[in-house]
Amino acid sequence: MSNIIKNVPFNQIGADREDFLHDEWLLTNGLGGYASCSIAGITTRKYHGLLIAALPPPFGRTIMLNHLAEQIVLPNGTSRWLTCEEKTDGQIDLSAMSYLKEFRLEAGLPVWIFEIENIQIEKRILLIHLQNTVHISFKLLTPVENVHLRLHPSFHFRAHEAAVDNIQDTSYVINAIENQYEISKSHFHPLRLKMIGPKIKFTLDNRYIKNLFYRIESDRGYESTGALWSPGYFKPEIQYNTPVTLIASTESWENLNALSPQEAFSAEYERKCRLFFTAAAKDKFGSELVIAADQFIITPSSRVGDAVRAHASGDEIRTIIAGYHWFTDWGRDTMISLEGLTLCTGRFNEARWILRTFHHYIKDGLIPNMFPEGQNGGLYHTADGTLWFFHALDRYVEITKDRETLKIILPALLEIIKSHVEGTKFGIEVDSKDGLLKQGAEGYQLTWMDAKVGDWVVTPRSGKAVEINGLWYNALRLTEEWVRAEYNEEKARFYKEAADLAYCSFNERFWFSEGNYLYDLIDGENGNDPACRPNQLLAFSLKHAVLEPQHWKEVIEVVQAKLVTPYGLRSLSADHPDYKSRYEGDLRSRDAAYHQGTVWSWLIGPFIDAWLKVHPGKNKEARNFLRGFDKHLEEYGVGSISEIFDATEPYTPRGCIAQAWSVAEVLRCWLKTEN
Repeated sequence: MSNIIKNVPFNQIGADREDFLHDEWLLTNGLGGYASCSIAGITTRKYHGLLIAALPPPFGRTIMLNHLAEQIVLPNGTSRWLTCEEKTDGQIDLSAMSYLKEFRLEAGLPVWIFEIENIQIEKRILLIHLQNTVHISFKLLTPVENVHLRLHPSFHFRAHEAAVDNIQDTSYVINAIENQYEISKSHFHPLRLKMIGPKIKFTLDNRYIKNLFYRIESDRGYESTGALWSPGYFKPEIQYNTPVTLIASTESWENLNALSPQEAFSAEYERKCRLFFTAAAKDKFGSELVIAADQFIITPSSRVGDAVRAHASGDEIRTIIAGYHWFTDWGRDTMISLEGLTLCTGRFNEARWILRTFHHYIKDGLIPNMFPEGQNGGLYHTADGTLWFFHALDRYVEITKDRETLKIILPALLEIIKSHVEGTKFGIEVDSKDGLLKQGAEGYQLTWMDAKVGDWVVTPRSGKAVEINGLWYNALRLTEEWVRAEYNEEKARFYKEAADLAYCSFNERFWFSEGNYLYDLIDGENGNDPACRPNQLLAFSLKHAVLEPQHWKEVIEVVQAKLVTPYGLRSLSADHPDYKSRYEGDLRSRDAAYHQGTVWSWLIGPFIDAWLKVHPGKNKEARNFLRGFDKHLEEYGVGSISEIFDATEPYTPRGCIAQAWSVAEVLRCWLKTEN
């Protein structure tokens, strides 16, 4: 079980303790809800909180328990803060972190060890799986008496995406029945609180904490000053080796009381152990990625109709959260992530349920690009997400041998091909002259390079994009195989001929001989685009390569020289005039850099797939491209892999602290490169 403990070394945190603010922890509940904060306990983001509940419509994800100020009262009557204090001028007192002796993750669960005047206290946090319930437990590790805690919960009920200054109503109501408390506010779901342990007292001390500064929101150009309300504080006695636990939940009292704190921790630990048992990864790094992968697979609480349909056919509904804190489930990200998150972890049933869920949503030959927060319907503006669906299904069928699911979905795939050939929304259509797939609609960015600020599409790629046609060719060849196997040779001929035409045209038109690599886009608004980007890897990293083998080595050499970093691939080579080395500033500045040099972790997957086609059997050498991620698990979103990194040293992690396709592709390639 040593594989499931992740220690954060203190020599990395640094003498000034600033990394306690930069490094964050994350827990998820399998519904899309989560808990997350800085290690120091300061809420530096609007998304931070100890319970972000995933509620059915009309609520959606909602910030419920924002913060818990923790104070220890020593036997001599003096007190010390265990959480850092934030000043109203934006300054933060980090002196409380001098008491922190250890921070670690146990099976993904955060654990703090504090030591004050030779008295040690352990703190643990747990979210119950498939419940909007958080347990925050404290235990005295030193055999002394007359030690108490003061725990001050504070609240700003608001929608997940609401700004921190969005305080329209300050009228909270607290109701108490014995030791059970309910916090309510108009237009919001109530929150229930309960403290379990010996000699617990609750003191009413109604107050507002104003002018709280959210420093990351300020850095990102958003509203950054808000307020919290606290009704008072719990004062439990904390005894040697006897936990006291604060429970906060949006569930019914019956559900909240169904599990004792010890039962809840044991149940979660057992669940994590089962994940290890079924996963292919058995070494320490691989096991840590299995735990990280679990954070993204959810049962969406917002789409009740989906659940009803799935249950009626004997299935369950599952999807994948693209990233924490702010993403929902995205079609493209889900299909890219499916193999790493589910098939590499032995979660075959959930892989099938995910495919069946998106199968239901196919419309006009497209799967949804994304599901907006708290809504039932999807948005369909993607040209590549649907083509990744073919790839994900192929990986599922190859690994599980489940031909029945293929038979169920195959008719919809034929309709997808037909829609693409005849033309569907957003200008997605096969050019009958060359058999290549084009796309483009004013005001939309339909590829994975989807940054858009107002009406400004940062990387306009209307035309024939290189990765779109790599995916299109792969989809045609897969369909040809499936139709031949499930129907007959005659019916498969159409897909073979379409693939043959696309293959010839691609190799005639996409090769950029001056650079020895592929155009990123042809037939665009400004002609052919020779920008050196990682998208070209999909021309031969997929199962069916559209690029002729004679060019594979040349492309790999260029990509390795210009784009590869220890944390993934740059989205644009540094010799391009639009290249940006850092991802920072306000929304416009960040989106201007999002796909213009910024490093994306997930791209290491297609790179290793392509590299191994050029260097077959050199698994050990290929694994070296993943070595940087092991150390990265100790920073930023501790225990997970971030969305992006700056393009130059020190490759500062940016964006989401935990990204599905980042974890999925690193895990998949880690297993692929085992000797």
